[in-house]
Amino acid sequence: MRVVVADDEMLLREGLARLLADSGIDVVGKAANGPELLRSVRLTQPDVAIVDIKMPPTHTDEGLVAAHEIREQHPAVGVLVLSHYLESSYAMQLLENHPGQVGYLLKERVSDIVVLADALQRICDGECVVDPTIVARLVNRPRDTGPLDELTERERQVLALIAEGRSNQSICDELVVSPKTVETHIRQIFMKLDISGSPDSHRRVLAVLAFLRA
Repeated sequence: MRVVVADDEMLLREGLARLLADSGIDVVGKAANGPELLRSVRLTQPDVAIVDIKMPPTHTDEGLVAAHEIREQHPAVGVLVLSHYLESSYAMQLLENHPGQVGYLLKERVSDIVVLADALQRICDGECVVDPTIVARLVNRPRDTGPLDELTERERQVLALIAEGRSNQSICDELVVSPKTVETHIRQIFMKLDISGSPDSHRRVLAVLAFLRA
C-alpha cells in the first residue's frame, strides 16, 4: 500500500511516516500544508492520503478542503482524515459528499498501528471508516423517527460497528456471535433500510450513511 502523509506538525508527520514504514506500508510523500499535499498526490498517485484536518494558514479546515479536492480530482485515491478534536460535523460533511474510500479518525488512534493499518486497508477496499467515539455520540443522540427505528437493538449494534469500519469477523469477536449470525443481521439491515442491488462493500457504505443521517 502506498500513502502520502500530510500534517503541519513535523514530529507527528515524521513519526507517523516512520510507524507506517516500519509496518511495511510505502510512504511515497509527506506534506506540511494543503498545496504540498495536493502536489504530492498528483505526482505520486498513492492509494490513500492521510490528512490532518487543520493545517496552515488558518488552521481551520484546510485539510478537509484538500480531502474534498483529492476525492474529486483523484477518485482512485482514498482519504483518511485525522483530527485532535471530536468534530462529527466534519465527518458527516466528508462522508456525505464522498461516501466511499474515506475515513475520519481521532489522532489518538494512530498510535495503534493495527487499527491504523486496518482503517487504511478498508478505505482502499472502498469502505468508509468512522472513529468509534463519533459513532458512540451518534448512537446516543436524539433523533427523529426513521428507518433505523425498524432495526432491532442488536442490528443497531452491528450497524454501529460497520460504521467503525469493522469486518464481519471483527463484529463476530466483539459481539461473541457466529459469522452466520452477523451475516443474517447485515442482510436484515440492508432489507430494512431498503438498500439492495449493489455489491456488499457499496451497500455497507450506504448503510453507514443512513446511520449518520438518521
